[in-house]
Amino acid sequence: MRYQMLHHGDRVLLGLSGGKDSLSLLHLLRHVQRRAPIDFEIAAITVDPMVPGFDPGPLGGYLESLGIRHYRVQEDIVALADDHMSGDSYCSFCSRLKRGLIYRLAREEGFNVLALAQHLDDLAESFLMSAFHGGKLNTMKAHYLNDAGDVRIIRPLVDVRESTLVDFARDFELPVINDNCPACFAMPTQREHFKQLLVAEEHGNGQLFHSLRSAIAPLVADGADRAIAHATTAYAAPLAASRK
Repeated sequence: MRYQMLHHGDRVLLGLSGGKDSLSLLHLLRHVQRRAPIDFEIAAITVDPMVPGFDPGPLGGYLESLGIRHYRVQEDIVALADDHMSGDSYCSFCSRLKRGLIYRLAREEGFNVLALAQHLDDLAESFLMSAFHGGKLNTMKAHYLNDAGDVRIIRPLVDVRESTLVDFARDFELPVINDNCPACFAMPTQREHFKQLLVAEEHGNGQLFHSLRSAIAPLVADGADRAIAHATTAYAAPLAASRK
């Protein structure tokens, strides 16, 4: 409600990795869908990087049991990285490629909203990475419009701690598929470094994430006004036409 993420008639595509975060968000969106005074659609997409040991197949049956349409997009990301990656980290290359595949399907199938499951811990880590290594104050945004101006991105979990999602997934016995990226296992990422840094700091400061949430609030809200205006305009046009 604070960021006005959902609007009547939205077609929401959830990026579903099979991890605890995206599976929790799936159930939270379904909860809102059942109770909100607006109608919106939910579907999910899983990008299968075709790495040994990772099988998102069970997600298909699980989502079918929930009545959620599921798209599975297969792409040999490791092979593409070997052929095309230059001067970049594997994680960055993989993230951009996955986002491109998701955008393509969203446009092909007519979804106007992409829901992503990054949480407060992710935002805090991104903030420190940007400040320490990029020399900028930046983090992930809660609600914004993509550069092409045709898909709104929402992150409903921006105020939620990762530990809460761990508890939620356990309590509701969600069918979590654990990450097994060989590149991440071979070399710890910068994100993992900052995750451990925050863990250590929180031991001595129980209000750490409360303070960080306040500090990054303007960065998280950046772009929301433009996205809301776009959503309102997109809804108003067909409504006006129907009244003629």
